[in-house]
Amino acid sequence: MVRDEIKKLLAKSAQVEIPKDKSLGDYSTNIALILAKQEKRNPMEVARGIKDKLKSNIFEKIEVAGPGFLNFFLSKEYLRKQIGDILRQKQKYGELKIGKKQKVNVEFISANPTGPLTLGNGRGGFGGDILANILRKAGFDVVKEFYINDRGGQIEKLKKGLYKGEKREALEIQKENQKLITEKLKINFDVWFSEKSLYEKKEVAKVLDYLKKKNLVYKKEGALWFKSTNFGDDKDRVLIKENGEETYFLSDIAYLKNKFSRGFKKLIIFLGADHAGYVARMKAAVEALGYKKEQLDFIIMQLVRLMEKGQEVKMSKRAGVFIELKELINEVGLDVARFFFLARAANSHLVFDLELAKKKSQENPVYYVQYAYARIHSILAKSKIQMSNVKLNLKLLDSSEELNLIKQLIRFPEVVEDTAKDYQIQRLPQYSIDLAESFHRFYEKCQVISDNKETTRARLALLLATKIVFENTFNLMGISAPEKM
Repeated sequence: MVRDEIKKLLAKSAQVEIPKDKSLGDYSTNIALILAKQEKRNPMEVARGIKDKLKSNIFEKIEVAGPGFLNFFLSKEYLRKQIGDILRQKQKYGELKIGKKQKVNVEFISANPTGPLTLGNGRGGFGGDILANILRKAGFDVVKEFYINDRGGQIEKLKKGLYKGEKREALEIQKENQKLITEKLKINFDVWFSEKSLYEKKEVAKVLDYLKKKNLVYKKEGALWFKSTNFGDDKDRVLIKENGEETYFLSDIAYLKNKFSRGFKKLIIFLGADHAGYVARMKAAVEALGYKKEQLDFIIMQLVRLMEKGQEVKMSKRAGVFIELKELINEVGLDVARFFFLARAANSHLVFDLELAKKKSQENPVYYVQYAYARIHSILAKSKIQMSNVKLNLKLLDSSEELNLIKQLIRFPEVVEDTAKDYQIQRLPQYSIDLAESFHRFYEKCQVISDNKETTRARLALLLATKIVFENTFNLMGISAPEKM
């Protein structure tokens, strides 16, 4: 990756960005400004000193710009060479080794077993699925896990027959939800973990003993409390209620212990906005168990608002009027649902525009990116030109549209790396839109199939590389790559 090459030339700590203004280069860094501050020197002087020492055939030129930025312009030769790399690697393009096979557990959806899946479950569900895909692509050893809340207040009441007809109904809903997740949402969990099993295998009792031995519990008002304030929580938390009933939090601690005992170095948990208060107490529990807080990451999914014809479709569970996830997928299709749910950062509210989602036009971003892919497939199918064992003259790719499309293609591994590091999964749908825009600009300006066979072959090679990157991007997002539209 270009960014890695720049960091090798400079320092690993260097921040390397892609400037929005293309006149400022393909990549830019402020390392000279940082060094100048440390060394109490003129930033422009430091930048010029760095530039004079840099030697790399990746760049056509390196410029120094005020107040001390270094701007890098990629060479055409380097860009053309990337086409061959993509064609060779195919679906492996974008695979990284930064994960070093470290074991990561991604837990998501974990829906209430006594109710159907909601839009909130969909947002967290698709988010968790895509993040796990990206982490695998980046070289982590990832397990996708669903935590089944099959114990506790509601379930126990059902068991005791307080709602006789509802016990069977809850189990049926649970089975329906699992079937819906696998078949309709196309999310394949590696582990369906039962909360009940933590009690059956005495893991809850063991973790409670551990906390007692560490002097991290005390009795007050007939309840047993965990000293979570010792680890930065705003208040201590109840583990066993006055009536002797264990809280969900106690089994949550046992579940954390169980995950770490399975060899996971990092736990990632997706939660709904109404569970944001869990973060501090869960991180306190991780530290109490002897692990580092940094080993547990939470992604809080904010609320989803469904809009239709400028009006919000109300989704109140209490009023019994809420849209089930399967209804939405039936209405707009899985590809659209996945793309729209992924399109905004987890910490921002999502407005799901039902009218836009149903449109079969380029206004709909899903249609726009899939149409670009289908068009590439159509051109390649139509070409009937022999491509294998032919020496390509890629020097013929010289227009700004061709070179800009290659620049977009080589961003893909960087998108994977950045998302594996900061979990900003909305970067992926945005990247697919940027790629489609670059392709459409190329298609408008450059005739792919012409009388000039050499130029035709070079442009077809570029399209083959673009097709591969689209497929790899779609695979990560879990959306289809339609050959016709």
